[in-house]
Amino acid sequence: MRKTILIILAIVGSMSTMIHAADREIKVEDRLDASADTLTDMMSASDRGIPHDLLDKAKCVVVVPGMKKAGFILGAKFGRGFAVCRHAGGTRWGTPAAVQIEGGSIGFQIGATETDIILLVMNDGGMRHLLSDKFTLGGEVTVAAGPLGRSASAETDAMMNAEMLSYSRARGLFAGLSLEGATLRADGETDRELYGRDATNREILAGDFKTPPSADRFERALNRESPVRDR
Repeated sequence: MRKTILIILAIVGSMSTMIHAADREIKVEDRLDASADTLTDMMSASDRGIPHDLLDKAKCVVVVPGMKKAGFILGAKFGRGFAVCRHAGGTRWGTPAAVQIEGGSIGFQIGATETDIILLVMNDGGMRHLLSDKFTLGGEVTVAAGPLGRSASAETDAMMNAEMLSYSRARGLFAGLSLEGATLRADGETDRELYGRDATNREILAGDFKTPPSADRFERALNRESPVRDR
């Protein structure tokens, strides 16, 4: 039995290593463009898209395109993306800070999938966690599955206590994906590549950094889906 467990753990560890290695091969510019496409597609998915008025109310948004998940009994998931917050007063969106999500799962599973993730940070509590270096989804931060459809926001009163609303899409279709227990942390390596120096996510998200040219398309997509206005 112990030998079997060790074999399974070795397989999962190997999968996790391959997931990380495959994701590192993606250029930052390509990941930013993929984030722009993910945001646009998931917001405009007819009557099954993310409600625009929820994005308008959000303090911040996190986009993780193509989060990879692989497993054999035990599973591993890993994805890299970007977070953007509104500046005080909602006068404009800030610059993107790089983030990564990683976690494991237990239960019957085999194979590999890719899932696009969007998190809407709905209140100051959720924003405080996002400004930290690392936190656990569903542990330190309350996360609820977000509603879909243009009229769905009227039904979200019960969800407004959640600090974050989560959305996931696999193979072009919205599908539930549990992020319970997954860790979201700053991706310092990508931030250095974007801004040319070390910076914390708090400094980037709450500061006055200039948007790098490689993030222009992502910024335009966000402004198109949720134009900034005085709040």
